[in-house]
Amino acid sequence: MIRSLAVLLVAAGPALSQESLPALHSVIGVAADDVLNVRTAPEASAEKIGELGPEATGVEVIAVQDGWGRVNTGERSGWASLDFLEAEPGGRLPDVTEFSCFGTEPFWSLDVAAGGTSTFSEPEGEATWLTGPVRSAEGVPGRFFAVVGGAAGGTLALAISAEECGDGMSDRQYGLSAALITTGEGARTLSGCCSLSE
Repeated sequence: MIRSLAVLLVAAGPALSQESLPALHSVIGVAADDVLNVRTAPEASAEKIGELGPEATGVEVIAVQDGWGRVNTGERSGWASLDFLEAEPGGRLPDVTEFSCFGTEPFWSLDVAAGGTSTFSEPEGEATWLTGPVRSAEGVPGRFFAVVGGAAGGTLALAISAEECGDGMSDRQYGLSAALITTGEGARTLSGCCSLSE
């Protein structure tokens, strides 16, 4: 299992997003009766496609460009001014201990509780796994991560790479891609994306 995980980490390739991303942010400096606009492009004149409330927290920024951060709103991905977004302490891997990974072909999701019980779901049902902490790959901090777990009769290995990822079903973008391997009855090998805020 460890050998399979090492192969996944090496095969994941170079990261496309910056080393410190994705990361959770909070909205700051926005009046109580105002909102932070999310736009189609990283410029103030771009079309507005969504908004963030003045006290929004847990906003996942997956990329930055020219003072703007790429965020998701509804079923779309857009840009919000970083002048009004502040990084949250402990808001990036491996410090975030609860996050979700998912895929669409086939449909699956893994609600990760690092150091606790994680839940794997698919249309056929659910399974729970005791999972260890999020580990960062040696020599490439902030780029590759892993979570390993076990349950009666099987093991789970989740390899995460800091790179752009799309779910194939929406216009949302994510900053983490994932490969999930389970062993035992109903063994699976799946790929998808992860989000720190879902």
